[in-house]
Amino acid sequence: MQSCLPLGVGGNRESEVTTPSQRSPAMATPIALGGVLIPPGKKQRVELPISRLPTQTLLSLSVTVIHGRCPGPCLWLSAAIHGDEINGVEIIRQVLTQINPRQLKGTVIAVPIVNIFGFIDQSRYLPDRRDLNRSFPGSPRGSLASRLAHLFMKEVVSPCAYGIDLHTASHDRCNLPQIRANLKDAETYRLAESFGAPVMIHADSRDGSLRQAAAQRGVPVLLYEGGEALRFDGDAIAAGVQGIRRVLAALNMYALNPEVATTPSLTAAKLTWVRAGRGGLLHMVVNLGDRVEKKQPLGLITDAFGESKLKVYAPCSGLVVGCARNPLVNQGDAIVHIAVIREPKLG
Repeated sequence: MQSCLPLGVGGNRESEVTTPSQRSPAMATPIALGGVLIPPGKKQRVELPISRLPTQTLLSLSVTVIHGRCPGPCLWLSAAIHGDEINGVEIIRQVLTQINPRQLKGTVIAVPIVNIFGFIDQSRYLPDRRDLNRSFPGSPRGSLASRLAHLFMKEVVSPCAYGIDLHTASHDRCNLPQIRANLKDAETYRLAESFGAPVMIHADSRDGSLRQAAAQRGVPVLLYEGGEALRFDGDAIAAGVQGIRRVLAALNMYALNPEVATTPSLTAAKLTWVRAGRGGLLHMVVNLGDRVEKKQPLGLITDAFGESKLKVYAPCSGLVVGCARNPLVNQGDAIVHIAVIREPKLG
């Protein structure tokens, strides 16, 4: 059995019951979330009411709290902020089955399905067509998206010192497993490196995103991308599960047994979309994860009659981290995403 020694990262040794408004809760005592007390060494599901459907059916934000026996940081895991991005749901499910609360130092707050409305409808958006990831930090009196964002910030983000938000590519695209984060921040960079995705990309946060709202509260966030919408991708799921386990180990929250050797992540500071120069049928000749050189052929766009074709070339050297899945393209469609790799300095 592990001893409950202070970790020095998050947490304190106060004796009173903690609340979600406290950034570093006293992990050796019960933690409160949504009015529910979770004792140390326990895993518990908490339902946070969101709103009622026109049928008066109540929908809630389902949160699983794993509260460790020992003091340590508080980390949140979230998925399906876009309701059709389901790889993260499976990643969190698997992670939850692998954590023994009696061996955990700190607390994991997991929300497998944030946008429950979009998840039910197999849609990226909420019923009012708003993008939840452009609605943070939200408001208790705003739109449905704004209210859900506010609830998530209040109950999930507020008690946490770290966060991992799981995504896939949008509709008809697929992404190589990758971490997007503020790599200029030393602690965020450390955690991104420990995650061990094939590539980590410095990315500024977008207005209204969860990552931006959390960063404004001083919370480092890793955004994981892998696979495509409405499809399980075994490789992307496995990379996500192992990455989260490595971050837990890097935070000294949970042992990584057995330890898995990984290839160091490539680092990119820039992303470039290659767009279709004409409409037609796309025939790719490169795959996710391929290294490409400037002016290298990426594919062909043909018509349906065999009368014309247009070659697509790489505008720069880099790594293919995203691509279109639908071969039917219109002029201007984004078809290949290239990450410009920062090569390590020799000597």
